[in-house]
Amino acid sequence: MTARPVKRSLTLHGHRTSVSLEAAFWDAFRDIALEKGMPLNQLAAEVDDARTGDEGLASAIRLFVLAHYRAATR
Repeated sequence: MTARPVKRSLTLHGHRTSVSLEAAFWDAFRDIALEKGMPLNQLAAEVDDARTGDEGLASAIRLFVLAHYRAATR
């Protein structure tokens, strides 16, 4: 597994954007989307909508993944 970010395209509310995440975060984000029974783009849009301040989408996704797995271990 590489630590280099991998750029992928997402569609959020009908608009294309690209996000760079490490492969481990892409894998975890996809797993969460499958667990929730929703398309990856829909989950990304929900994370995007929940952003506050000036954090980037990639950072928001990483924090979302971290929070998801932290909550699962409590």
